[in-house]
Amino acid sequence: MIVTTIRRAVVTLPAAPLGPDNPLPALRPLDEVHRIDDRDKAGLPRDMARQIGHAPLRSLLPVRVRDGYDRTRVPRDLDALVVENDRLRATVLPGLGGRVTSLLHKPTGRELLYRNPVVQPANFALNGAWYSGGIEWNIGATGHTTLSCAPLHAARVPAPDGGEMLRLWEWERLRDLPFQVDLWLPDGSDFLYVGVRVRNPHERPVPAYWWSNIAVPEECRVLAPAEEAWHFGYQRRLRRVPVPSYDGVDRTYPLNSTYAADYFYEVPEGRRRWIAVLGADGHGLVQTSTDVLRGRKLFVWGAGTGGRRWQRWLTEPGTGGYCEIQAGLARTQLEHVRLEPESEVAWLEAYGPLEAEPAGEWPSVVDAAEARLAAALPRAAVDAAYEAWKPYADTEPGEALAAGSGWGALEVLRGGFKLPGTPFDEAALGEPQAPWLHLLRTGALPEPDGAAPPGESLVAPHWRDMLETAPATPLTEYHLGVAQWHAGDRAQAVRSWERALPHAPSRWPLLRCLAVADREGGHHERAADRYAEAFDDLCRERRDSDAVWTAATAALGREAVEALLAAGRAAPARAVWERLHPATRERGRFRLLLAALLLAEGRPDAAREVFDAGFEVADLREGDESIGRLWARLTDDPLPARYDFRMRPPV
Repeated sequence: MIVTTIRRAVVTLPAAPLGPDNPLPALRPLDEVHRIDDRDKAGLPRDMARQIGHAPLRSLLPVRVRDGYDRTRVPRDLDALVVENDRLRATVLPGLGGRVTSLLHKPTGRELLYRNPVVQPANFALNGAWYSGGIEWNIGATGHTTLSCAPLHAARVPAPDGGEMLRLWEWERLRDLPFQVDLWLPDGSDFLYVGVRVRNPHERPVPAYWWSNIAVPEECRVLAPAEEAWHFGYQRRLRRVPVPSYDGVDRTYPLNSTYAADYFYEVPEGRRRWIAVLGADGHGLVQTSTDVLRGRKLFVWGAGTGGRRWQRWLTEPGTGGYCEIQAGLARTQLEHVRLEPESEVAWLEAYGPLEAEPAGEWPSVVDAAEARLAAALPRAAVDAAYEAWKPYADTEPGEALAAGSGWGALEVLRGGFKLPGTPFDEAALGEPQAPWLHLLRTGALPEPDGAAPPGESLVAPHWRDMLETAPATPLTEYHLGVAQWHAGDRAQAVRSWERALPHAPSRWPLLRCLAVADREGGHHERAADRYAEAFDDLCRERRDSDAVWTAATAALGREAVEALLAAGRAAPARAVWERLHPATRERGRFRLLLAALLLAEGRPDAAREVFDAGFEVADLREGDESIGRLWARLTDDPLPARYDFRMRPPV
């Protein structure tokens, strides 16, 4: 037997490129489906209702939207880190959110996870790009983390048993929180241990969110120690339902549901926290934790047309489908918990094989599985492993294995934070942080070198304060307006952008911000005017050989066409369309936009031809029904299966 070893490896998979990020500041969240109908709030437990209403996101700022990917997959070598003992082998992708892409039980040769054979970004993360499969670490706010397709820092660290741990860490920017994930395999253990810590270094409370998300094959039964669950579907209704069956159907078998849905299990107070998935042969995976990680959840795609379409969309045709079992800090993913000033929350998770009988009456099946878990890994052993790990959480990392972003280093420099165990070194600072480092050290933002789309905006209160006292250049006023918008002071944001407009060498970024403000305020005619003017200004500056300019042109062009069509102005929308890059016009998102434009021009037959020729909207948003709505305006024919991504019953 051997203690944990960690080695580098390369995983080669067909992968679609992520492409450039959207350079326009995300002044509005992407359409988030995880909101509940107000009718349901009155009947919720008091603590759940409070946490559902606690600090929802106003925007994605300071994070950028990731929508530059497509669906053209080519073999790509992905850097991997393999954590292994004589019983288990865990393969981690540090460049893609620290995803555990495989967990192999070596004695039986069984893969315990759903291992996606491709990396296909899709629009499921809070900021866009996400891919399915494995175990992902979701921190930030309701939904898949903005770090889904981002690199994390990684290094070797001593483990409590004398072996090695793999430490992953990064600075989560939506909530301004550093976090770490420590993975190790004790000597001879059938369980992967995962120690997680989220810290709030600030002098103010911060809303916290965490869900560990495990993809597993969907031909299974899911077990959890609960008799009730909170059901949330894409009708945005939250209701309590019995487990395992309601409406005469046993919902613990994922393929028994027709439509996509979440089941948040109501695990009784004092009961051990665990969730398991078992195939018909009785083999599967179990996840358990210390009690801080309170929630357990099942997500199913369902057996309906839309769910099957999404399953094929996220992987290769002909491969098996998956469901998700999850564990989180609250009862449901609709909630955020309060993390007190200068405090932390930490817990330990364990993942390993489980063998038990899945069929039978619910109470006896659950009790038998829990007894098998207790024999393989007693609850007291998990608590003891947590206590043994906690002193090692502060251990400084050894050999660096991967590098994340420079944003944590910038925040540590600004705040003077002491974060033992998770060093954010100045060596990580790069071009995105450079202007903000200059502001921190000199009190002023540097003037840009030549024409270029503005860099990322920082919006936290301390950066907003610095912008307010910095010399009022057009670039400073632009970033200040973005920060004010994020803070909810929209009138002041508009004033900042308007002050900068007469003096700005590049007017289009400011005009676009003002256009968004107009649309949000219901001033659609003025928004259309400003979008048209902004796109004209961008076209005078753009450099068509530069990827950032191409991304800016596509992003602003799409918003401009949509705003002009909303205002009933088909001719100006056509003028914007014609100036988009030819390659941009061929992207699926823009083929859909063309169909809407043709319909607005009174050419429904031509719009139908766009559908008949076929297109794929690579960044179609989870729950987005725009394709079906446009199709219904064109024809009474049934929506073709290739365009059917509906995740709820017809209304």
